[in-house]
Amino acid sequence: MIRVLVADDHAIVRRGLKLIMEEEFHSIVFGEASNGQQALDLVWKQDWDIVVLDITMPGRNGLDILKELKQLRPKLPVLVLSMHSEDQFAVRVLKSGASGYMTKENVPEELVKAIKKVLAGGKYVSASLAEELAFRLETDDEKPLYERLSDREYQVLCLIASGQTIKQISEQLSLSIKTISTYRTRILEKLKMKTNAELTHYAMKHKLVNCDP
Repeated sequence: MIRVLVADDHAIVRRGLKLIMEEEFHSIVFGEASNGQQALDLVWKQDWDIVVLDITMPGRNGLDILKELKQLRPKLPVLVLSMHSEDQFAVRVLKSGASGYMTKENVPEELVKAIKKVLAGGKYVSASLAEELAFRLETDDEKPLYERLSDREYQVLCLIASGQTIKQISEQLSLSIKTISTYRTRILEKLKMKTNAELTHYAMKHKLVNCDP
């Protein structure tokens, strides 16, 4: 019996994932969560073999949810299934403890392949991401400056680039305006820039716009 928790805020997506997995795995039990807090509650109360997690859901930051899931159940495999492209988000997700990352554009067969690999104790990345990771190892000294940002700094950068004000960001992340301003200052320092316009141009150049989890 395979116990799968599907966490996604779209009911149609959850239903589609269940249908795909039921065709491949004949002995399977599902749980559903429509937001990050529900996922945390279900992981706390019940045992699961794998969590299929969308990190773009209402409420708390997706990376925070992933990290808390791993704190609750360090050995529980989490496969992230996201609308965001690999080059925007995959490395940070894997560093945060996910067992795999794939986009929702993948075909159903690839999802089944990913789940089987993760359930077997492996890590899943696409061929293109594996190639990108290998390239980064070879050129580690030349990696983009944005990779020096913490997860929260990266999130604030994305929100600034999407046109949000400091006040709007503070409300969305439930942090003070002073705290967001401090993050902005750190981002500017690390990226060696001075204005929001420069940050926005940089984010667009590196395809980081709309990268908020």
